[in-house]
Amino acid sequence: MAAWLYRAADAGLARRIAVSLGVSDPVAYVLARAFADEADAERHLRPQLAHVSDPFAVGGLREAAERIVRAVNQGERIAILGDYDVDGVSSTAMLVHLLRRLGADPAHFVPRRLEEGYGLSMAALDRVLAEAKPSLFIALDCGTNSKPEVDRLKAEGVDVIVVDHHTAKEARAGCILVNPRVNDAPEAAWQSLCTAGLVFKLVHGLLKVLRLAGDERGTQIQVKDYLDLAALGTIADLVPLVAENRILAAHGLRALGEARRPGVRALIAVSGMEPGGVLTSVDVSYRIGPRINASGRLADASLPLKLLLSSSAEDCERDAAQLDAINRERQEIDKRVTEEATAQAEAMGGLSGYVVHGDWHPGVVGIAAGKICRALDRPVIVLGKEGDVAKGSGRSVPGTNLVEALTACADLLKTFGGHPMAVGVSLAAADVEAFRVRFSAAIAAQKVAGAPVVDGRDLDIVHWIKATEVTDRLLDDLELLQPYGEGNPEPLFGVKSFVFDRVPTAFGDGNFRYQSAPIAGRRLNFVAWRMANRMPELGRSVDLVVKLQWNRWQGRKLPQAEILDWRYSA
Repeated sequence: MAAWLYRAADAGLARRIAVSLGVSDPVAYVLARAFADEADAERHLRPQLAHVSDPFAVGGLREAAERIVRAVNQGERIAILGDYDVDGVSSTAMLVHLLRRLGADPAHFVPRRLEEGYGLSMAALDRVLAEAKPSLFIALDCGTNSKPEVDRLKAEGVDVIVVDHHTAKEARAGCILVNPRVNDAPEAAWQSLCTAGLVFKLVHGLLKVLRLAGDERGTQIQVKDYLDLAALGTIADLVPLVAENRILAAHGLRALGEARRPGVRALIAVSGMEPGGVLTSVDVSYRIGPRINASGRLADASLPLKLLLSSSAEDCERDAAQLDAINRERQEIDKRVTEEATAQAEAMGGLSGYVVHGDWHPGVVGIAAGKICRALDRPVIVLGKEGDVAKGSGRSVPGTNLVEALTACADLLKTFGGHPMAVGVSLAAADVEAFRVRFSAAIAAQKVAGAPVVDGRDLDIVHWIKATEVTDRLLDDLELLQPYGEGNPEPLFGVKSFVFDRVPTAFGDGNFRYQSAPIAGRRLNFVAWRMANRMPELGRSVDLVVKLQWNRWQGRKLPQAEILDWRYSA
């Protein structure tokens, strides 16, 4: 059973934040837990585009922007290759769209996962060079560790720009590199940007280069036109939603909701939502993102890229429907893989980290890894089979760095890369058992060195409240904390001494719901997932751990408390 944790915030600071920012007391306590003063709390609560840093402060970005502008002005052949996930696709769509507006016609490519593998590979380069014959090649969301491929391009007289956020190995590519993990200080506000965030800054940099040169194109185009695509990649890639990521995600979600691009509008509609409505990070992560990713996992990610670039509503509706069908197929495959991989992991007992291997489609192993990681609260790598090669993905828990763990196993691996929470890896199938032992030991060594304070399944209560404090104002104030995600989790509240005055109603697959008697003039709707087998007794006082939010449905919004756990009051 999950432990309930509570670390009290500075009450004095919480009071000052409540007065200074005009927020309800529970939200002030959430902010007081996370920030040292009112100014920092306000920057988080009210993210401003004006706080986005100068794009030229990012290492390599000015040089990249100037080279691209020169290529556009001189009519050079430009080729762009972006990875096949949401970050790569949204980044590619952003840059291609801008360059078209500037008068260029860049060739654009997405790796064919099953034939060409991940990122910037020799096989993908064969296709790029044969079809585009570029003088400038731009790699997005890949390329930092592709030294042989970059060397090949340079030997053929092609200039190379890499915009990426993945951790570098020792022999990194020698080219114009925009990657804060390589070039910039760890404390830089843009350090945790994913590639979509970096390409947004590159767009800003390109427009700035044009403005400085007196080119009217630099003022005719607004960088905020690309906030929707920046948010799409940022939220889907699970980067920490703090600092500049938070600014891009918050403003970009509003732009996504407006659905000005026909492709975005079609994606929202096929995902079961209303274009023009309020979107959350959950909508991007669990509705829109999977439909973009599904094509790259099972087929060809050029389809979602085509969708995001299209100006035809009719074409977009057709392509979005096709993506939805591919996603349903992906869900069926994913269900089987997850069940088989989970059973294999559970049979291994209580390891520090798990490596499971089976005859599974390599396009869905990352999804399975994420689900098993959450279920077991341990780092997990799920490997599919491609002949005599095992290839797959890993997902981690907070406080455990997968890149460090894989580095300790590097002699067993053919390839690996990614970031602390998510990696890709390949190795000889014959080495899987040795890798399994070494990986678990590497994870255990990290835990000895310093485990995270909060276990992934523990419930970290930010503030204790009474049910009477759950008002419309509180729910409105909580929305100011969104978008939630990595680095900015949805706050958990403790509710003391609540009494269920009638039996909750069971529904669905083991869930229950309950509507309270009027509290502060309004009924509060409770929902508990997978807890129908342990409902509280009628009339007994219980303490609850809840998430609080507006539940929006068909144009209405109702106050809702999602129960994560409960226990009888002392």
